Amino acid sequence: MSLIPYRELPSFMKNKKVRKYYDILKKKKLYLSLKRIFDFYAGTALLVVLAVPMGVIAYKIKKSSDGSILFIQDRVTQYGRKFPICKFRTMTENAHKGSSLTVGRDRRITKIGETLRKYRLDEIPQLFNIIGGDMSFVGARPEVEKYVRHYTDEMTATLLLPAGLTSAASIAYKDEAKLLDGAKNPDDVYIRKVLPEKMKYNLEGIKKASVGEDLYILAKTVFAVMD
Repeated sequence: MSLIPYRELPSFMKNKKVRKYYDILKKKKLYLSLKRIFDFYAGTALLVVLAVPMGVIAYKIKKSSDGSILFIQDRVTQYGRKFPICKFRTMTENAHKGSSLTVGRDRRITKIGETLRKYRLDEIPQLFNIIGGDMSFVGARPEVEKYVRHYTDEMTATLLLPAGLTSAASIAYKDEAKLLDGAKNPDDVYIRKVLPEKMKYNLEGIKKASVGEDLYILAKTVFAVMD
C-alpha cells in the first residue's frame, strides 16, 4: 500500500487540511507496506479458518428468511472510490431501500441477524474486500456516498487510506443504533452529531497510525465484541 502523489488526488481532497494528514502518512512508508502485507495474508488465512463457519451462517440465513445470503452495497473507500462492500444479510430483503442506518431494535433485522450483528459475524465476508485491497483490517468505517457528501475538508483526509473493518471510532460507537433510537430524523442526527464525533477518532487515528496501534485496535475490538 502506498500513497499516490498529492497532485493526483481527487480535486475534492486537495486542500490544506488534507495536505497536513498526507504529509504525516508520507513519512510512514514502511507502515503502509506492512499494513497491506498483513491485510492480504491475515485475510487469506482467516478465510481458510472461517470457511466452515461461513457455510453454517449462510445456511442459517437462507433457512431463516427469504432473500439473498449476502448484502452488497456501494460504499466509499480510498480517494473517494466506490466499491461493493460485502456482508451477510441481517435484514429482511430490500430493507436497504429505507434508511441506511439501523435504529434501536430495528424491525427490519431478522432473528439470526440480531446474533450476527451482536458479535459482528455479519462482517466476515468483508475479508474478501480486505484481500482485494478495497478495505483494510483497521481504518475508518466505509460510509455510503450520501454521508460522504457531508464531509468537511478535514474529514476527507480519512479517504487517504482504505476503509477499515474496525477502528477506534467503531469501538467507541459500537452501540450507535441505541444512540439514534428515538430520533425523529436519524439521518440528520447522524450527520450533524454522530459523524463529526466519529471523525475525530478517525483523524486522530491517522496521526497515531502504526503497526502496534493497529494490533492494539484489533485486540480491543475483540474484547469490545465479547463484552
